[in-house]
Amino acid sequence: MCRVVDLQQAVLAKNDACAHTLREDLAARGTAVVNLLSSPGSGKTALLERELTLARSRGIPVAALTADLATENDAVRLARSGVPVKQVLTDGLCHLEAEMLGGHLNGWLPADTRLLFIENVGNLVCPASYDLGETLRIVLASVTEGEDKPLKYPTAFGLAHLVVVTKTDIADAVSFDEAEFRANVEQINPGVEVVLTSARAGEGDGALLDRALAARDGAPVHIPVMTRKSHHVHDAGDDQPRGEGHTHGEGHTHDESHSHGEGHTHTHTHSHASRKQGSHSHTADPDTVASSRS
Repeated sequence: MCRVVDLQQAVLAKNDACAHTLREDLAARGTAVVNLLSSPGSGKTALLERELTLARSRGIPVAALTADLATENDAVRLARSGVPVKQVLTDGLCHLEAEMLGGHLNGWLPADTRLLFIENVGNLVCPASYDLGETLRIVLASVTEGEDKPLKYPTAFGLAHLVVVTKTDIADAVSFDEAEFRANVEQINPGVEVVLTSARAGEGDGALLDRALAARDGAPVHIPVMTRKSHHVHDAGDDQPRGEGHTHGEGHTHDESHSHGEGHTHTHTHSHASRKQGSHSHTADPDTVASSRS
């Protein structure tokens, strides 16, 4: 057991180091990363498509990378916004890692990109422990998921810089108790902002974009209590959290061995990446979807 824990900590420490380097490299070119985490079906793809479309209408250079176990459905939807989109297929891997992300960005991310939105694998367990070099980490939950979601997934919500509630247009229909949800978020992550949104009704349009731009331009970002209590420390002179110094959930383990489905085909051109780069990615312009895979 000790060896397993030691290996786990080594993997996470290596990821933190890669995330630090990636964050610095992207900051040097003026790009900030926004990491979106949620359960499957939370509505983050629909919300992100609206934010990307709004960014394009404002002339703000943004891009999006979306990760899924299979299918390119989300990338096709996001590409309708007209911004550069890349699909990463993880073939069973439950999260993205910083080194993997860096490999997929090389040669693809446009030089003038101000914001890179990462739509992480739909999962509130594994992705929560992996820093991707983000400036802003946003956790989303729909009104259909229950008010106790933050209590069930304390690491994900406890490390969020911003919490977003989606599908508020059906809040009454599912008897969503906003006050109870906010109280639970406050218990896990005191002081974090909670934003209400509805991709269908347009509530909260531009909220993610505005907060991401502000963070990119140096506005203070919420520092979660879980980060403050972490044994990790910020670099000297770093007065912004920038996603660094986060703690990792207890007992977090991964099965490194996983199989790839037989007969997996794509209609788009793609290259096979190494396991280090993690996943199979199709690189696409706004009219085509690109993808890659380990």
